[in-house]
Amino acid sequence: MDLRGRTVLSVDRLRFLLMLFYTMAGIMGEQEVENLSGLSTNPEKDIFVVRENGTTCLMAEFAAKFIVPYNVWASNSVDLLTEQADISLTRGAEVKGRCGHNESELQVFWVDRAYALKMLFVKQESHNMSKGPEAMWRLSKVQFVYDSSEKTHFKDAVDAGKHTANSHHLSALVTPAGKSYECQAQQTISLASSDSQKTITMILSAVHIQPFDIISDFVFSEEHKCPVDEREQLEETLPLILGLILGFVIVVTLVIYHIHHKMTANQVQVPRDRSQYKHMG
Repeated sequence: MDLRGRTVLSVDRLRFLLMLFYTMAGIMGEQEVENLSGLSTNPEKDIFVVRENGTTCLMAEFAAKFIVPYNVWASNSVDLLTEQADISLTRGAEVKGRCGHNESELQVFWVDRAYALKMLFVKQESHNMSKGPEAMWRLSKVQFVYDSSEKTHFKDAVDAGKHTANSHHLSALVTPAGKSYECQAQQTISLASSDSQKTITMILSAVHIQPFDIISDFVFSEEHKCPVDEREQLEETLPLILGLILGFVIVVTLVIYHIHHKMTANQVQVPRDRSQYKHMG
């Protein structure tokens, strides 16, 4: 075999190895998604997991509902009336996602892709005047795509079809890096729709999300609770704390009274009348 033939074989072999390398890299870097909503005891809450290289990189548990205004014709076929569709995220939804060092994304589709939710999370360093630089993550964008021709939630909508609603300058679920965000209380996010610039309300509840820095597989890191939950927890525990303090004060008062009574009972009574001194010998 001449030198040219050997060179061709070497080039072909190199190409084959490169193709094998990129194929294996794609497999190794492949991201898996799972819908574990069936494990939730709350029928309204969904559980989504994104895994990369066999390790959990994003976990999200939440219940979501969208209040969508839309137009219908009045009975005179001239005037427009505004109706409202209440669309809840259902179990069995299709899920996609991707994880990154500073940016992660979760996409959910349901009712034959008539509805789609996209949530974008970012992690960045913030400057705290007292603590200095501190890494935080937050929900930076929400997009909701809906089909007003879908008959389950919409009844004879005008200009029926696909519409997109987006958040504007969103900064929600702000959490220190390395922690998960937890909030049982309802939270609302306003979205501007392409359908006559209507405002759609997204309602989140029973939220537990961590899009970055998950250490253990399928396990959330330490929770960062929302202010509403912390306030409600304080309101629940405050009466108990006050009751314990009051009980402690009552016990201390009774003990002091008992000691004082015992001490005064043992004291010798000195007669005030001088004539009684002669009987004290």
